[in-house]
Amino acid sequence: MTSAVYARLRVTEPSRWHAVALAWRRWAELAGRLAADLTADLARIAAVWSGAAASAALARAAALRRHVVLFRVLCWQADQATSEFATSMARARQLLSRAVAHGVTIDDEGNVHPPTSASGTPRAPSTSEISAASEISAALTVAARADERAAERLERIEAATQGSAAPPGDRPACTASPAEVHRWWTGLTTAEQQWLLATEPSWLASLDGVPAADRDAANRLLLEERRADVDRALATATGAERDRLRGLRRGLDALADRLAAAEGDSAGDDGGARAYLLRLDLREEGRTVVALGDPDRADNVVTHVPGMTADLASLTGELSRAARVAARATELSPAASTSAMLWLDYDAPDFVDEAASPRRAEAGAPALRRFMEGLRTTQESPAAHHTLIGHSYGSLVVGRAATGAGVAADEVVFVGSPGVGVDSARDLSTPAGHVWSATAHDDVIQYAASSAGTMFRRLELAAAIPISIPFLGFERPSDDLWFGRNPSDPSFGARGFPTSPDGGHLGYWDRNSPSLDALASITLGTAR
Repeated sequence: MTSAVYARLRVTEPSRWHAVALAWRRWAELAGRLAADLTADLARIAAVWSGAAASAALARAAALRRHVVLFRVLCWQADQATSEFATSMARARQLLSRAVAHGVTIDDEGNVHPPTSASGTPRAPSTSEISAASEISAALTVAARADERAAERLERIEAATQGSAAPPGDRPACTASPAEVHRWWTGLTTAEQQWLLATEPSWLASLDGVPAADRDAANRLLLEERRADVDRALATATGAERDRLRGLRRGLDALADRLAAAEGDSAGDDGGARAYLLRLDLREEGRTVVALGDPDRADNVVTHVPGMTADLASLTGELSRAARVAARATELSPAASTSAMLWLDYDAPDFVDEAASPRRAEAGAPALRRFMEGLRTTQESPAAHHTLIGHSYGSLVVGRAATGAGVAADEVVFVGSPGVGVDSARDLSTPAGHVWSATAHDDVIQYAASSAGTMFRRLELAAAIPISIPFLGFERPSDDLWFGRNPSDPSFGARGFPTSPDGGHLGYWDRNSPSLDALASITLGTAR
């Protein structure tokens, strides 16, 4: 690395690049309003004007609208490139700060100098000085890599400004694997890809095998349409359906706010990384997949599968749990980039009777398995480390996905689990040394989700003891849970990790908790 690189990095302000990214997002928002106006104008014209002149005018207006939509896509792509560059610069600056904290002397070329001895001769570098030099080297590597990637993405955007072109008619079949979809997508020219993003976003939006950055642009184009759909339905809905639609509307508003947020000041507690919308479905209480940071370009990806009552309206809280793991991983290892993912693409149970059945987990497992396969397919770094975390009922979804052919994850983690559908880690496709589980001592799940046989034995014990201690039989956590052996029991064969003594069912992600540190280390692949 040259001294000029070190000098630039030392004075770089990532916040300025985040501001540039936000400006591109605002331009996309403005263009969206223009595209909506053009859509309304086209409908009005078509209703009152016909003939050859009308057809010609409508065709020109439709072409103009397509160019506006393409401009929105390009704005988001510029936003993505700039956001990822800014985030990488922040990690590089964090490494520089760690180097300076060693109390060493660093010259303008980025060299670390040990102090001279009293006799004026240099002494051997200390451990701190060696660490500082290593962190400076890592910082410069991060910065150089970010610069190369940003340049590549901006060159692609520049090529796209030359225009778009309709692709050939062949499309992947609905049964195509993510790998087949990816081969088809990468076989298109940039102009053809941009055409599809601008004209067929609803088809591309949920297509596993299409890169995350492109799926994000497609889903963002659909977001306003989805809100308009809900508003129209709300106008005539009554009863339970009206309540469902109102929940969806709240969730869509929260999602839109998060997508539009400036890095560092987003709502909730998700760290403010750039959000990528990878899926949006308004079935049931809403389904979505959101990534914080581009998962295709990350060194580590952590995917969080939530449990009972999770829906679109609970997006902020669930996303923050995934983000805290990624944020802690970055604190522990700034040299590595970590993307956090919320995967809520199944109908999570809302009530206890629904959660007592594995049906929803069994229905969601194939989609999770395919999604994780798609992540592997589009990943630019073949050595990326993937961690899949299932919480509560979500652990059953992960367990079902990890059986049989298995799931494309390096680490599988069960947290606060009611059972994962098997009685041993050996029954999962993931090697036992990479299966993890933890349940806090005061997590009610291990008492409430006891198997029928265990519950019956406990009731017998409670009936046989004095009334003053009727729940003595329920003080010990269950080995056998509703959906199989407790994965946190040593006999299951998973690797355990520590939890807070009073964390309950949601405290695994509390700041400064041992479980959060453990989850971050698992995500980094450094847990022992």
